[in-house]
Amino acid sequence: MPNKTKRTWILVADGARALVVVNDGPGKGLKTVPGREIKIDLPPTREIGTGKPGRVQESVGGARHAIVPHADWHEQRKQDFARAVAKKMDADAARGRFDRLILVAPPAALGNIRAALKPATRKLVAAEINKDLTHLPVDQLGSHLADVMI
Repeated sequence: MPNKTKRTWILVADGARALVVVNDGPGKGLKTVPGREIKIDLPPTREIGTGKPGRVQESVGGARHAIVPHADWHEQRKQDFARAVAKKMDADAARGRFDRLILVAPPAALGNIRAALKPATRKLVAAEINKDLTHLPVDQLGSHLADVMI
């Protein structure tokens, strides 16, 4: 009885873009998975939440000053994006759409995605690559993934 070829999905992501490509076995190359290209608009922190900061009145005296938020909205959007990507991967894993998952992302994005994946999906992760390959066309990804492809 021949071995069933494992379907490998490769998630190539950064903090604002994600693309899933599939490899159906040796010599089959990489193809994009329809509906699995995700992008968000990610302006710099200075452009997010640029409204006038709130003001507070001191309890003693008449002094007033601005309240400075302690949030990095740019980083928050990246984390939200990673959770949304992980949610899609979890749903696809639950449907059995892939047997193996390879994660390719810069270290911070990789950590955010990994942390957001459900344990069942994490078990399917066969390899992780700490690189930003989102700028490469699909036909050039294979050479960067040769060490982790089966």
